[in-house]
Amino acid sequence: MPMPWTYRHASKEFRAFLNDVKNRMGLASDNSAYTAVDAVFQVFRRRLAAQEGLDFASVLPCVLRAIFIKDWDVTVAPLAFSSRDEMTQEAKQVRRDHNLTPDNAIEATAWALRRSMDQRDLDRVLQKLSSAAQAYWAVDVSDPAELNQQII
Repeated sequence: MPMPWTYRHASKEFRAFLNDVKNRMGLASDNSAYTAVDAVFQVFRRRLAAQEGLDFASVLPCVLRAIFIKDWDVTVAPLAFSSRDEMTQEAKQVRRDHNLTPDNAIEATAWALRRSMDQRDLDRVLQKLSSAAQAYWAVDVSDPAELNQQII
């Protein structure tokens, strides 16, 4: 069996994702972008059962998969989804002293994520989750080509 593409090209794949996030969020540094993405992932995974989170992580590019599951305490009961504004405020509380997470962090992360992977895989996993989980990763664009996978 050949090595999965995401492992062979992990750095290139993550670099493209991080550049998309930085640009979409208007952030200057990789560190700020990483912190925002990590916070967005933490907010989402707090609302999933362990198996749901593992299913979601299984379709992510490999570096994002690692970020998503890092330090996840699966013994904590999932929280209910709330409004995007409330969840954005929650993301801003992650590492408060080093967090420049903007108001569009969830949307920007979803936008960059969709551009960094096969959206059919993401949508297949999201369809098994609640409508609130699906809405978390929803992105409105005027031209669907804007979300085309950037690295193939």
